[in-house]
Amino acid sequence: MTDPAALSDALKVEAGRLGFDLVGMAPAVSPLGFVHFSDWIAEGFAGEMQYLPRRAAAYEHPSHVMPNVRSVVMLGMNYNTTPPRSVPERKSLSENPAQVARYAQGSVDYHDLLRGKLKQLADLLHELNPGCRTRGVVDTAPLLERDFARLAGLGWFGKNTMLINKRAGSWFLLAALLTDLELEPDRPHETSHCGTCTRCLDVCPTDAFQAPYVLDARRCISYLTIELRSSIPIELRDGIGDWLFGCDLCQDVCPWNHRAPVSPEPGFQPLPELTPVNAASLLAISEVEFKRRFKASPLGRPGWDGLRRNAAIVLGNSRDPRVLPVLVAQAEDPSPLVSEAVRWAIDKLKQVEQI
Repeated sequence: MTDPAALSDALKVEAGRLGFDLVGMAPAVSPLGFVHFSDWIAEGFAGEMQYLPRRAAAYEHPSHVMPNVRSVVMLGMNYNTTPPRSVPERKSLSENPAQVARYAQGSVDYHDLLRGKLKQLADLLHELNPGCRTRGVVDTAPLLERDFARLAGLGWFGKNTMLINKRAGSWFLLAALLTDLELEPDRPHETSHCGTCTRCLDVCPTDAFQAPYVLDARRCISYLTIELRSSIPIELRDGIGDWLFGCDLCQDVCPWNHRAPVSPEPGFQPLPELTPVNAASLLAISEVEFKRRFKASPLGRPGWDGLRRNAAIVLGNSRDPRVLPVLVAQAEDPSPLVSEAVRWAIDKLKQVEQI
């Protein structure tokens, strides 16, 4: 099959069968957002994510990801689940909660899930066009996925920099399938539907948005709790609140997410032990237990020390002096990253005791 329109239609049918909620085709061109991305890098907003400036030039065209690419299939998979169960007033230390971003509350790492489905989608192209070339991308290659998603008609950029779709809101993960075949492109999404709303900007407790559509990752709770490998700046720790891993605040308040559909994907359904997480027990988790529990989960990304650092900060923000014995027991942790965060939390809770 070589007809671009017929190929595109076949891909859309198969993508829906595989569980993708959004699918659109875009030509392999230089993305309009490359200049903005380059300016963002130059401002230093990427923080310690040095893999971004290191390969910044590669984002200028998808041919740096796959030579001879002609088309980009953009896909979105809904990960929205029912709101996390409400946490009753804590009556024991074991109930001290910590929040995990919604995409990471399930039993799978979305990278593995989406890569598997991309392979199945690519199999269709290879079946219809033996000898064609394809490459699946799930946010690890130098590709500006949001730009190509907008070009493929999947949505517009919200003021919080998330891609928003009228039907799905922003609770979806992006994936891309690059191919050297010509596909029928979809109409780009040219309009924005945020109007004068600034709820996503106003809710951020660390003031991560320098302006609408401009995120300083160095102040973003998701960056601080996942990507940052060093100590979290003291002036930003209060703003982290009870977020152990990631943050959903700017999406929670978005009006376009209020009626977003719930995902049927089993791998995204929240695990009881992650909604919420027991921060006190996590602080004392062994490295062996950490690897056993989180080797197939996004929560493994910050590493053993990073996740315990986060747990210490959550406990320090809890205003609950009953967790002091747990913190004191970890005050001499061999990891400077963990011990420093623990001592900060102890000092903060001792100030609460004196009030």
